[in-house]
Amino acid sequence: MSLLDTKNLSPRLLSFITALIIATVNALLSLLLRPVWYMPVLVFVFTFGIIYFLYFYTLQLFIYRKIKIIYKFIYQIKATKKEEFFYKKILPQKSVEEVRDDVEKWAIKSTKEIENLKANEQFRKEFLMNLAHELRTPIFSIQGYVDTLLEGAINDDMVNRKFLSNTSKSIDRLVRLVDDLDRISKLESGRTPIIQECFQIQDLIKDLYEEFSLKAKERKITLSFKKGTERPIMVYADKQKIKQVLANLIENALKYSNENCVVNAGCYEVDEKTVYIEVSDNGPGIPPEHLPRIFERFYRADRSRNRDIGGTGLGLAIVKHIVEAHGHTVNVRSTVGVGSSFGFTLDSEKSA
Repeated sequence: MSLLDTKNLSPRLLSFITALIIATVNALLSLLLRPVWYMPVLVFVFTFGIIYFLYFYTLQLFIYRKIKIIYKFIYQIKATKKEEFFYKKILPQKSVEEVRDDVEKWAIKSTKEIENLKANEQFRKEFLMNLAHELRTPIFSIQGYVDTLLEGAINDDMVNRKFLSNTSKSIDRLVRLVDDLDRISKLESGRTPIIQECFQIQDLIKDLYEEFSLKAKERKITLSFKKGTERPIMVYADKQKIKQVLANLIENALKYSNENCVVNAGCYEVDEKTVYIEVSDNGPGIPPEHLPRIFERFYRADRSRNRDIGGTGLGLAIVKHIVEAHGHTVNVRSTVGVGSSFGFTLDSEKSA
């Protein structure tokens, strides 16, 4: 590597090379003017010393001022007068290489922050758009029914009760939507406490199977446990919140499964401290491009089909927040034409 490679020159080395060149030239000139042996030596020594220290001091001062300006951009903390004196007079000054490293770290950090801001902005736009879309449907339905009743249909016994009943259903949907949004907000802010206790996870799933038995019977869907996972397993979690998680997963499996299908639940001991619970169906499955976003609020893989089925579009988002509030993760596996499996982990009784 060349000594004069400007990418690797430090202020000290640059001052040394500059002083050496100027001192050598002056020494040779002095030899021509006065050809005695000691004159070039004296000229070289004095010139080298003066040029080196003057150039080094000036260069350091220039670089320090530039570096100070750079740090004004990359640091958000303002130093006090005492701190400035301490950094300037007592601590060794940072080299150009160290400053370069600091700037590179700042650039990487800034790039990540910008990417996060862009992603958050996109998420915010989509969230507001989806929220408006979810609110519009029941609000317009209510408005249509009420306007029709006010225009005279309220006096028609053939339609007034039907319209009022449909209005009530739309209001119920709005209430569910607001309740789900409030629930997610509380989970995100940590205002909903996680009250953990030990309980058998299979018993909780059996209770939910009983609650959904009529709906499953209507669609000719069988609710069962995967073979080999019937052995009782104790978990340590908030029972009511995990019941909500499982209720959402089982209800989704019933909604999106075809008739005469099977919805399976499986419970597995991963290790002494962790239990894995999974709800699977053999329905139509989810296209792979939708899987990374399936737990986002209001995200729907098939909007037209989901609109007919109903729901607030917040079920899986609530599932994700509840599981993460327990310090665990939720995942999905799905193949189009094969089915979907939603699973999550919990602490076992042994970790309590």
